[in-house]
Order: sequence, then structure tokens, then C-alpha cells
Amino acid sequence: MGGDTGDGGQGRQPGECGHRAVPHPGDILIEAWAACREHCLAEAVLAMVECFADVSRVRPTAVDRVRLPEASDDDLLAALLDEVIFRLEAYGRVPVDVEADEADGGLDVRLAVTGLDDVQITGAIPTAVAWNTLRIGPDPYGWSCAVRVDA
Repeated sequence: MGGDTGDGGQGRQPGECGHRAVPHPGDILIEAWAACREHCLAEAVLAMVECFADVSRVRPTAVDRVRLPEASDDDLLAALLDEVIFRLEAYGRVPVDVEADEADGGLDVRLAVTGLDDVQITGAIPTAVAWNTLRIGPDPYGWSCAVRVDA
């Protein structure tokens, strides 16, 4: 998966993927883009993780699987990010890599994770997804999304 291209996806080409997170006091704006919905959702998770942790030198120690039932694209984005926040709070697990695949309208997600104690914390850990600013959908280059996360 790609990382921050530094241009917020503005100069992207069809098929490219990437993400960025912009910290603000009390919240973080996450933006992600990719050729398809599933990769865009995975990029959103990586953007959220990068806003609070440096996972570049960390290897995963486990794999968590998540099955999200059929829902609207907005609901899938919110549910996936909420699931990652839950796993952070409840189990101290941080995704290092993410793969998502469509499954009967829902989503099958593989989270390669490591312990929160194993990563360098670089910012405030997210606590909730802000529904009022959430958007995901097709665009001229594939898919893109944006969402604010409380931190």
C-alpha cells in the first residue's frame, strides 16, 4: 500500500493509492485514495495509524481478521475505523498492514498487528470517528474518502 504522497491525492493518476493524516487540536483529518473501495478503506486505516504511531520499523506479531457485514460505504468506513480503535483500546493492538476484500457487499479485513508497546507513539491515539464529516465514494481516479477522528 502507498503512503503519503504529500499532495493530498491532488496530482494522482488512475490506479494510484495513498493517504495522509492532518492533525488538528482535538481531532485528525484522514484522507485516503485508491483504485477501488477496498483499497481505499485499507489506506484510511493506515492513515489513522500514522497519525499516532510510527510503525515503519515494526514487524507484525499477529494477524486479526475482521468481517464487516453488508452496509453502505459510509457505514463500512466508520465501522472499520471503529473496529481498529476498539482493538487499540481493548487489546493494545496496532495495525502495521491492512488488506481488505469485498465479501457479499460487506468486507473481509486482514489486520497484521503488533502491540502498542512495540511502536513509537508520535501523537494522540484516536478515540472516535466523527460521522458528520465522513465521506467515501468513487471519483475520477478510483475511490477516495475523508473522515475526522477524535483524538
